[in-house]
Amino acid sequence: MDTFESRFEKVHALIAAIRANRHELVDVAVQDTGFTFRECNMEVDGILSDLHDFETMAPEFALRRPICESGQAVALVLPYNGSAWLNNAIISIYMVGNPVRVKFASRDSDIARYTESLYRPIFGDTIRFDYSDGRTFLQKAVADRATPAICLFGADDYAGQYREDIKALGKKFVFEGPGNDPFIVLPDADLETAARELAFSKYIYAGQTCTAPERVYVHRSIHDDFLALFLDLSRAVKIGDPSDPSTEMGSVASAKAVAAIKAQLKDAVHRGAHIALGGQIEGNLVYPTVVINARSDMLGMQEESFGPVTFISTFDEPEEALKLARDNRYGLRASIFGNKTAASFAEQLVGEPYCHPVPETTYGRFGTVGVNQPRSETWISAFVSKPVGGYGLSGWIWETVADEFIIKQGPKLLSLETSCPKD
Repeated sequence: MDTFESRFEKVHALIAAIRANRHELVDVAVQDTGFTFRECNMEVDGILSDLHDFETMAPEFALRRPICESGQAVALVLPYNGSAWLNNAIISIYMVGNPVRVKFASRDSDIARYTESLYRPIFGDTIRFDYSDGRTFLQKAVADRATPAICLFGADDYAGQYREDIKALGKKFVFEGPGNDPFIVLPDADLETAARELAFSKYIYAGQTCTAPERVYVHRSIHDDFLALFLDLSRAVKIGDPSDPSTEMGSVASAKAVAAIKAQLKDAVHRGAHIALGGQIEGNLVYPTVVINARSDMLGMQEESFGPVTFISTFDEPEEALKLARDNRYGLRASIFGNKTAASFAEQLVGEPYCHPVPETTYGRFGTVGVNQPRSETWISAFVSKPVGGYGLSGWIWETVADEFIIKQGPKLLSLETSCPKD
């Protein structure tokens, strides 16, 4: 097995390759994913910083050994909502000594092939890319004795169907799933700061991030003022050609997500909500949309939208806001804006700092809770030195330890979950 130092030298070579080819990498990502030049360029900046940060994990990695034995590899299934940042997931598993078999989303085949062209001269067969369809890749990984662990980014209903197979085969299954994140604005919040953060987080990637705020709860006393600010910011979003550096938001990549958004909007209006802005959908282009008078029983308040659609509701008492935030199947991230009571809100919503065994799927807790914190800070060194993940159906780990099948939930590092303490 290579030493950490030799693996990190190869990561340095990858950093150099990304830096030397960044313009072509961004161009391929824009064409293949449909995300904007601005977003793809920001991703490259982020990954160049994050990959350097693996060096800080050297003391931790020195105490661990890879989960893979000779001839084995970890299977990694990546999501479609990204390009450069996906390197963090790949390298996390590699840096603890594991070979990796990587499956990009089928719609991202060009970015997968371009990424492979950067990896192959550096990592050889240690990191290999697969171009079969996702279901075939995952089913083979589940059945293959040479795959001790599987890491999947995807939908919770898709991942959940493999539980009995994973349990029977004694494998490890690390799942990162959707969010339906609450965004709480308390009466003493800085409204402009909160509105700007909501607009940035909601419209970057056209809302196609698992930690995009979706359920917005605003104290009734400030609702109208906050809404006016947010509507102005939403109207100002520049929509256009993704390759234009000035474009701020493009189309939604998934036709399935577009269909879900249409159903959510129809349901919301039917149940008494009002579309205060937007609602227009042209092909896969969903215009910034703001729904007010939203209620918890509406589809858009229960399911991930994965698009530039915001559902806003009001509350009168703090306990009501806490109850509303917890009343959901997903528990990835929560955002709170306010002063005096914001910190106590966070303490009541946040889970444990690192994933831990739970008797059953745990609802009403969140892997990350930000207090007056930009969402962008959440992703600094994510999957490198910052654990990421949640509760409920937002993510879990299945594994068998001492013949006992266990479930873990909460933030996690793929590196630590695909390695074991040294004897």
